Amino acid sequence: MTVNVATLRRDLEANNGMPGLEILRPEEVDAAVRIFYRDGFVVVRDVLTADQVKFLRRGCEREAEAVVAEDPNPEGRYRYSYGGASITNSLLHREEWVMLVDLPTLAPIVTAIFGSPDYHVRRAAGDFCLPGAMYQRLHTDIVDRVGGFSDPRGILSIRDLPCPAVCCNFLAQDFTKTNGPTRQIPGTQNSREKIPELDEEPLWMKYSTVCPAPAGSALIRDLRAWHGGTPNLSNEMRAIPNAIFLAPWFHERQLPAMPREMFDLLSEHGRRICDSVVADGPLETGYTFDPARIRKFA
Repeated sequence: MTVNVATLRRDLEANNGMPGLEILRPEEVDAAVRIFYRDGFVVVRDVLTADQVKFLRRGCEREAEAVVAEDPNPEGRYRYSYGGASITNSLLHREEWVMLVDLPTLAPIVTAIFGSPDYHVRRAAGDFCLPGAMYQRLHTDIVDRVGGFSDPRGILSIRDLPCPAVCCNFLAQDFTKTNGPTRQIPGTQNSREKIPELDEEPLWMKYSTVCPAPAGSALIRDLRAWHGGTPNLSNEMRAIPNAIFLAPWFHERQLPAMPREMFDLLSEHGRRICDSVVADGPLETGYTFDPARIRKFA
């Protein structure tokens, strides 16, 4: 379907953005937990300093170039997953991503969400979209499955549990109305309703985007909440690297993804939550689009 970009830009500039979006500061821990459990996500600004944003952005650009360079069919592809292309399903071998799992501005909020500091790191990766990206279908990032949660009786769903996993997406640039801000559908983290297809989606969902929001913010979200990508009509790549944390009581297989020398850079808290992802031996890293090798440890 042909898209009139000028018309779409005018539409997004006029309508995009979530009405009443609250953006908190790191010290507002209680408010962050309340909004997170109400909506399935919360936005917190100033989680990263200006220097950390610059450091992270450079890393995102470097790794995005490496990912695209490995793509055998890049024509017409505008959305990429850092983790999906990574051999280890993570970027915990890169210092920029190691930084994200051990932020003193973020740890108190994640601790309060889980009610314990004994949560653990699943991985750190994220995604990026290039100029020209259009809408991505609404989806969730976690489902019932053996090895995570699966009720053999078919009575309980992962949606009936307390929050099992938190994804923290970091804004490596401002989220504007037209550069591909994430859209989040409030209150869907426990919903068993069928997620609408793009052509069924009401306009209010299309416009339910996390914008405007400044670079250095963290979009802290329950992996079960409905979300999706939106058009990137800017001239720059939009990157949202992430760190995913699992509740103390929730376990999925975690791949060895962090070299020992990176592990040693962490605080005591960081080492504790990363204990299950550190690799004691040689670690093969890099990107591939070969289905036989992607996530070869999974």
